[in-house]
Amino acid sequence: MSEIKEKSIEVFLDELASKKATPGGGSAAAVMGAQSAALTSMVCNLTIGKPKYVAVEEDMQSLLKRSETLRKELTEMIKADVDVFDKLMSCYGLPKNTDAEKTERSCQIQTVLKEATLVPLDCAKACAEAIELSRVAAEKGNLGVISDAGVAAMAAYSALKSAALNVFINVGSIKDREFADVQLQVLEGITKKAEIEAEQTYQIVKEKL
Repeated sequence: MSEIKEKSIEVFLDELASKKATPGGGSAAAVMGAQSAALTSMVCNLTIGKPKYVAVEEDMQSLLKRSETLRKELTEMIKADVDVFDKLMSCYGLPKNTDAEKTERSCQIQTVLKEATLVPLDCAKACAEAIELSRVAAEKGNLGVISDAGVAAMAAYSALKSAALNVFINVGSIKDREFADVQLQVLEGITKKAEIEAEQTYQIVKEKL
């Protein structure tokens, strides 16, 4: 079976709309984040080599390298979300006829719940970076495509908030509250900073239109 990233957008959306549990919101968040990085790359590619923007040529080359690396990372997260969800569902399907089976099942569920929390948290972190990169694109990029830098920021912020929801739904079932609280604190820090930066980037773009 081919990976989601190798399928057409139409096929992906059909699967997203189907009765199947995967792909779901986590994969959609990763796609949005990857789109953000791709848009930042687009702004870079349409700025690099332009005489008018020679002063920022080096900066945009560096930005392009970072955005392309990030796009690849976020694209890989599409499958990571599906894999960890399927793994969690397998754990819920384990036998629970005896006390020993119940204990083992619960232990495995808790272990995978932690993984299922860290996957969207990593996505949120990547999306926060995507917002940072979109701001550089907005500040230094070709004015002819500056609105795309704004779309990149908004896509990344939506992706981050979407990934956050997947963190929340999993930490609520984790019994290790110390672990859960640490991840929530990390997420809160990421979200607060990203919210400010996304809005600032939006305003930077809007003022240049």
